Amino acid sequence: MGLREQWAETLMGLLVLVLAAGFLVYSLSVGGVGSKPGGYDVTAKFGQVGSLAPGAAVSVAGVKVGTVSEIRLDPKTFLAVTKLSLDPTVKLPSDSTAKITSDSLLGGVHVAIAPGGAIDDIKPGGEIENTQGAVDLFGLIGSVMRPQGGAEAPAAPAPGAAAPAVSDATVAPESY
Repeated sequence: MGLREQWAETLMGLLVLVLAAGFLVYSLSVGGVGSKPGGYDVTAKFGQVGSLAPGAAVSVAGVKVGTVSEIRLDPKTFLAVTKLSLDPTVKLPSDSTAKITSDSLLGGVHVAIAPGGAIDDIKPGGEIENTQGAVDLFGLIGSVMRPQGGAEAPAAPAPGAAAPAVSDATVAPESY
């Protein structure tokens, strides 16, 4: 192998290392790992968290302002207690609302915060009291598909059978 070929292989190796390091820095910055030191934590309690997991985004108006750092079950209330780590520059009014929402039908879930209009802010370690848990989309679709009240739909009349009589009381008057 000649000197020229060794030099080309060395350059290619360095290029691969630089690209790998660049990708690592990019993924850490996008993932929020190590970003915004000095942030603060708030809690929010939900009746249902669905597939929310630690590391999920927390957003205000679609802009990422933090991450979900912890999810645990309160053994007394049986509510899911989430700890949200927020950017130190974001100050949330005390009447803000936290909602677990999905990015798309197949996408991940995140916590979306709608700021309220109160003058006082939620302090570090405080709680977002107004919450809306995750919606069970499959359960919702299933409840729409099932007949309501357990009643069967009336059967269609047999072929050749007379249609049921309609009384005058059930016919709406015509208005012109």
